[in-house]
Amino acid sequence: METKDKEKVRQAVREQYGKIARVENIFPEKNSGASCCSSPGISDPLEQAASCCGAPDFSLDQISTAMGYSNEDITSTPEGANLGLGCGNPVALALLKPGETVVDLGSGGGFDCFLAAKRVGEDGKVIGVDMTPDMVSKARYNAEKIGTDNVEFRLGEIEHLPVADNRADIIISNCVINLSPDKRNVYREAFRVLKPGGRLAISDIVATAPLPQQIRENLAAVTGCIGGAATITDTENMLKAVGFENIQIKFKEESRQIISKWAPGENAGEYIVSANIEAIKPV
Repeated sequence: METKDKEKVRQAVREQYGKIARVENIFPEKNSGASCCSSPGISDPLEQAASCCGAPDFSLDQISTAMGYSNEDITSTPEGANLGLGCGNPVALALLKPGETVVDLGSGGGFDCFLAAKRVGEDGKVIGVDMTPDMVSKARYNAEKIGTDNVEFRLGEIEHLPVADNRADIIISNCVINLSPDKRNVYREAFRVLKPGGRLAISDIVATAPLPQQIRENLAAVTGCIGGAATITDTENMLKAVGFENIQIKFKEESRQIISKWAPGENAGEYIVSANIEAIKPV
């Protein structure tokens, strides 16, 4: 993909998620998880929010429960942090320990960051990175509401992380890397930021079959967590190429039902599935 095309994708993603953050402030009672049900053809952000994942088929809590979160997870974070944009529960996958440093790629409203912060405790640290200013502002506001001291949110692209080398014990991400037009560089940056022996624990969307051209070339499908999905083989090859070892990619067959509702009429569940992706940076 050419540089100008990559920037076009980044800009579309930034605009889409900026709208989601702003709409959620206007209608906090609605689930505005527009990323995972892009509703091609609906351009107005208010209509997008009203038509999305939570209504009419699923509530926001139902979506979160289906993705692997407990009721305690859902109720223990500040209101407005959970935007229903994920496709799994990377915090549970990560098996975090007290005192660890966590970096969240594409932290959104901060939901996973706040859950991680409780697990790493006061001696730990959580750094959320997001390229959308409205999302970073929302996450910082959510952090202020609960007065947490071990979470911070930084504005930046996940292909160019604003984090020092060998800083993190573990990197998490939830349905974000599929949005990047330069996934190999995302994994390269994750490798750089991790300490030797550090762990990657990601929930993301992967393709189990080649995507039809009309999906791959549809920006609404890309910003909706469908059109940019890499295949399982490509994902494994990218991780190996940057140096990761002990790579495990386990997809969740049951996720196809929900994914099929993200883009009605596209039969996305036939091509796309949610997966847990784990890897280790060698010592």
